[in-house]
Amino acid sequence: MFPIQDSIPRRCPPLMNWTIMGICFIVFLFEISLPHPVLERLFYYFGVVPARYTHPEWAISVGLVPKAILPLFTCMFLHGGWIHIIGNLWTLWIFGDNVEDEMGHTRFLLFYLLCGLVASFVQIYTNPHSTIPTIGASGAIAGVMGAYYMLFPRARIIIMIPILFFPFFFEVPAVFFLIFWFLEQVFSGTLSLLSPQQAGGIAWWAHAGGFLCGMFTHRLFLNPKPCRRRYKDQMNQWGVLGPLERY
Repeated sequence: MFPIQDSIPRRCPPLMNWTIMGICFIVFLFEISLPHPVLERLFYYFGVVPARYTHPEWAISVGLVPKAILPLFTCMFLHGGWIHIIGNLWTLWIFGDNVEDEMGHTRFLLFYLLCGLVASFVQIYTNPHSTIPTIGASGAIAGVMGAYYMLFPRARIIIMIPILFFPFFFEVPAVFFLIFWFLEQVFSGTLSLLSPQQAGGIAWWAHAGGFLCGMFTHRLFLNPKPCRRRYKDQMNQWGVLGPLERY
């Protein structure tokens, strides 16, 4: 299932959401300009390598600073290919603007970074001996999805499902899509623990950890006077009143 659009219109320009997306894209353009050996080294220096934190002697032997703090944040702005970055930024585009409406620009940034940080810690905990860099905004974006799940349970999502090479579009409740997505991460993460060679290079547990972080911490970042509630048609707790608005 690939999300296409949600039913909750934004009420304020999501400046921080756009800024995060812009930084990720600029960094990616820089990445693809680098020779492969240099790019690989970049990922090791600025991505999260779990063994860097659990086996400091190994980190020193390969020229890495053990237990470095910076990679826990810089990893969120690195991506491994066009499909990786497009999928992440598209998901952030769909869910991030409404969450930023409720939090405001600065609170949204802090929330986003916290979810990404928690996702990195979960990746280290679940794959402590891995020497493969973990990169991508997925963990932080998963946190945004977790917040969206709690803030807009009545929203609906248009999804695309390819069947025999033909795209089919369906409208489903947002809670259905988000729960399905979360359970998929947990199921795939469990399989990856049972058969590490089948992990597929995806940080499933980091996604699940980011999502749960978003669910349980989003209230700490809500703006007492959010942009959304300045509009009379958005004054109830779900952000919608009566029939859903669509665009």
